[in-house]
Amino acid sequence: MSIYYKHTQFGTLTVSLLVAIIILLALLGFFVEWHAVSIGVLLILIVCVALFYSLTVEISNEHLKIHFGVGIIKKKFEIKDIEKAYPVRNCWYYGWGIRLIQNGWLYNVSGLDAIEIVMSSGKRYRIGTDQPNELAQAVNKARKLDT
Repeated sequence: MSIYYKHTQFGTLTVSLLVAIIILLALLGFFVEWHAVSIGVLLILIVCVALFYSLTVEISNEHLKIHFGVGIIKKKFEIKDIEKAYPVRNCWYYGWGIRLIQNGWLYNVSGLDAIEIVMSSGKRYRIGTDQPNELAQAVNKARKLDT
């Protein structure tokens, strides 16, 4: 199984905002009495940073794999099931994370650039990236090698 492409995009804005809120809550906790709710929120934010600090995309001759952060949240697509892949620009209100959008699912940690992959089943997925052209080319190269 040869790897044709591997890239990790860091979610700079997302991580910066979450870390700033974590620091603010921690400082507030030191100067004001800790409450169970504030500890719970702090823990949830720390977990969110660990889960969504980056998005890694890896393409081999068999699969397109993506995983967020430490790798607990992941998705795998069979190359043979991908009909086409092309660069797209997301609307700002699509946001980041994993979400259902107008015509499919979005996986994104930063920015508005992505590729859209269309599956043989008709399902569509958008994968956020700061290298949309390179990623689309890598998917299409793997598709050609698969046939």
